[in-house]
Amino acid sequence: MSDLLSIVTTSEKRKRLLILLEEGPLLWEEIKTQLNVTASGMLPQIKILENEGLIVKEGRQYMLTDIGRIIVYHLKPFDSTLSVIEQQKKFWQDHDCEALPQSLLMRIGEIKNPQILEAGIEESFEPHNQFLDMILRSTSIAGISPIVHPIYPRFFLALAKEGRSVRLILTKKAYGKIKKEFYDMLIEGLKYRNATLLICDDDLRFAFIVTDIYFSMGLFMKSGVFDSTKDIVSNAPSALQFGEDLFSYYQKKSRPVNPDGSY
Repeated sequence: MSDLLSIVTTSEKRKRLLILLEEGPLLWEEIKTQLNVTASGMLPQIKILENEGLIVKEGRQYMLTDIGRIIVYHLKPFDSTLSVIEQQKKFWQDHDCEALPQSLLMRIGEIKNPQILEAGIEESFEPHNQFLDMILRSTSIAGISPIVHPIYPRFFLALAKEGRSVRLILTKKAYGKIKKEFYDMLIEGLKYRNATLLICDDDLRFAFIVTDIYFSMGLFMKSGVFDSTKDIVSNAPSALQFGEDLFSYYQKKSRPVNPDGSY
């Protein structure tokens, strides 16, 4: 490990100070308050960063140098990614993360403050109440799924009837099930201008929903079986943007379903 990499990453105090100073110059008293540190604990770390040319003191304020700003620009997404993985390490280890597009997989650090929404064994084949409640509180819903639960056609049709924006992407296999088993609801739903249904030819190996307030994603296990018991969820603004970008990625690869059910 290079000396500079070690200096930046092996001290939580130094790392937090660098990221804090990206917002602008600060007085020592402001640093001490915002980071909740003592002089004896923090001043030696400040000295190390000064010696490395990452921060500088001008007058009574500390600020990033040009090199410091470059370092922090790359440090923040790296730190966010580590944090997301560490908080839910087992989830990421057990599931097939590579099912996500590479460009989005590299951005999982944006799913900040992730939580695991877990259903008991007896509920594993039923939509989680918290999941349904969050969707009901939303005004805009977009999602992708390779699977179909019997409750969803009626559920999303009701949302469309209420005037909420509903955008869904299904695999051809999932759409075939909808068309066969819920044809009347399908045709009714396609009449609403606020409802959009698209079909993707890709073999999608994940399911997710993003709304104006909520992001939830389920993945397949590495064994190839969809995990219906665990979703990773977040309401962080960056997670919502991640979800919108994930939807847009597949929207460009999908075909809209016509009012008569063809595509």
